[in-house]
Amino acid sequence: MEEQQMLPATESRKKRPNLLTILCILTFIYSGIGAFSNLMVFIFFDASMKFAAELVKAFKLPGMDLFLDAKPNYFAATALINALALTGAIMMWQLRKLGFHIYTVSQILVILAPMYFFRLPGPDFFSILLSGVFVLLYSSNLKKMS
Repeated sequence: MEEQQMLPATESRKKRPNLLTILCILTFIYSGIGAFSNLMVFIFFDASMKFAAELVKAFKLPGMDLFLDAKPNYFAATALINALALTGAIMMWQLRKLGFHIYTVSQILVILAPMYFFRLPGPDFFSILLSGVFVLLYSSNLKKMS
């Protein structure tokens, strides 16, 4: 107990807030899985598309036909975007403010990528909502980052 009182004031301010910890862990999971799975689809593109076509045929999954129109470049780009988000989260875990900006750019790219690769007329509402909530919650922790 006495050791904690002897720490300089700057050390006590460097503690990562609980909300930031939770957000980073969620981003590690989501972006890590996203980067890995998109990389695997890119590497094993033909097999992945055959499997996806069978799923669409068997379960008549809505929206999957758009997925079947994807080119390998989409999955490579999405893997990189998720890796960028993961990099930003790692930096924020270390309380580095630059991580927030990297993460924010990645979320903008997450919204724009499907519009570019699939020639969609507008962004996906769910992507905007999820990305926006995470960016806003991360931004509430910017004062704790350097």
